[in-house]
Amino acid sequence: MDFEQARFHMVEQQIRTWNVLNQRILDMLMDMRREDYVPFAYRNQAFVDMEIPLGHGEVMLTPKMEARIIQELTLEKTDKVLEIGTGSGYLTALLAAEAHHVYSVEINPQLKASAGEKLHAHGIHNVTLEEGDAAQGWGKHGPYDAIVLTGSVPVLPDCFFESLNKGGRLFAVIGDAPVMEAKIITRLNDGACRTVNLFETCTPPLKNAQQPKRFRF
Repeated sequence: MDFEQARFHMVEQQIRTWNVLNQRILDMLMDMRREDYVPFAYRNQAFVDMEIPLGHGEVMLTPKMEARIIQELTLEKTDKVLEIGTGSGYLTALLAAEAHHVYSVEINPQLKASAGEKLHAHGIHNVTLEEGDAAQGWGKHGPYDAIVLTGSVPVLPDCFFESLNKGGRLFAVIGDAPVMEAKIITRLNDGACRTVNLFETCTPPLKNAQQPKRFRF
């Protein structure tokens, strides 16, 4: 398989057409070897528009979703980022390329270990991987300039918003299947927030995500 040709088609046919137009990000996606982060059995599908199974009930987000997350967070080299759900480590690597430091929390020890090996092999050292359940927040290194949840949540716990610096951005997919919406939430200087609805989607839920109160008969 010609990985470079497949990578080019991924960027031009999937990612650019999904309103990812920041040339620096497009160049980074051409340079970052996505195929090195997927399970070996799926290596030839590394550039396909699909969620790749990682085992343990977790998936790798689609290439266009990863690209939109990076673009919408508008990261700066001074930013401290929190990632909830390390998964394959590929999105972690993209975040690390744009930010000062990334704290990434993974609930599954096997996935954490695998991602750590891949990041180390690629010389990415401005990442701290931690094992734990961060579905209800992870404030130990906060406040953060950006937070990204890689799994969907029915409702967004207030703790994530409270862990943002002023001007900080949070990316989350909120809702119940089949109706979910990707949102970027910015904490304003007065403590209020600005929410922008980006697009409708449907992604697997974050493990142990907070559930809304349900009406019972």
